[in-house]
Amino acid sequence: MINPPTLLDRTIASFVAGALLALLSVAAWLTPSPRGYGTHEQLALRSGGGLQTCTWVALTGKPCPTCGMTTAFAHAANGDFIAAAKAQPMGTILAIASATGFWFALHVAVAGSNAGMILSGWLGKRALWASLALLAASWVYKIATWQTP
Repeated sequence: MINPPTLLDRTIASFVAGALLALLSVAAWLTPSPRGYGTHEQLALRSGGGLQTCTWVALTGKPCPTCGMTTAFAHAANGDFIAAAKAQPMGTILAIASATGFWFALHVAVAGSNAGMILSGWLGKRALWASLALLAASWVYKIATWQTP
């Protein structure tokens, strides 16, 4: 039998839920770039404007491994999963995982559920290698569908 989460476990779960909610809220606030990348440029570090164009793209003219992730998150946070997958398949998977993780973490924090312990059992070397393989496949997809900026 799994022991119920401790107060520390529930506190950590509440911080995780808050961080994921913040991430998804920012994604929902952004307007996805029609180019399929570059949405991150709307994120302002200071009053001087948004983040710069990806250095990788600027130097190589090709997409980086995470190119389109912010755009995919923005589409997914607004419920447009097809546009999200077109922008960056791995970004779509991560957005859905973030939303799922939010609900699991909130459930652990509020109800003291063991769901977090069960979910953490799925995370391991296989999940890491599968994630890396999906990231690589998504990068290949992004290169194949890339349109020069």
